[in-house]
Amino acid sequence: MFYFDPLYFVFLLPALLLAMYAQFKVKSAYSKYTQIPNQRRVTGLDAARVILPGEGLTEVGVEGTPGTLTDHYDPRTNTLRLSESVARQPSIASLAVTVHEIGHALQDHHNYGPLKMRGMLVPAVRISGWVAPLLFFAGLLLGLADLAWVGVILFGLGALFALITLPVEFDASRRGLRLLQQYQLADGAELRGAKAVLDAAALTYVAALAQTLATLLYYVSILNRSDRD
Repeated sequence: MFYFDPLYFVFLLPALLLAMYAQFKVKSAYSKYTQIPNQRRVTGLDAARVILPGEGLTEVGVEGTPGTLTDHYDPRTNTLRLSESVARQPSIASLAVTVHEIGHALQDHHNYGPLKMRGMLVPAVRISGWVAPLLFFAGLLLGLADLAWVGVILFGLGALFALITLPVEFDASRRGLRLLQQYQLADGAELRGAKAVLDAAALTYVAALAQTLATLLYYVSILNRSDRD
């Protein structure tokens, strides 16, 4: 019966609406600034080739990755992976995405605490992501409240991961915008455009945290009601 609990929508609907808005914003901003070339005609690959050695990140490699908005920095292999559109197009969006990922490389290089903490949580979150719901619902079906609470606690790891992700992403964007100015790759309207792209992307992480917390609170409310019954 709890699958159709109206309270599910009370808890989750605001977070879901925020997630939809965040996705709209990031796609809108990225689409807009992908169509606007930067004045220096610098591609994401060009920017990486200038900034990485300039920041002492000579150990960081650059590779392609398929898809759109799939760009990322892999701290396990010290590799910056850029999608084809970001790597090859001289757009404002390409610069914004590239310097954000270089921001992550700088975090790794300087042992940025939240990035290290997030990395340590990754294995546990991957496991708890599918174990936690199983334990939670098994505990409810079997009438084992303690087992259900273990599921809630494990699910809380996902909320902690989402929370730590916020300073990691905000700091990477801050570093990236600084790099654009420092290396004179963007200024004025271009810099504002890059910031718009990064701010929209940051909103998706806020929405992810909101969804995780909403689900966690919903689980807690179910258990509280179950205890009262």
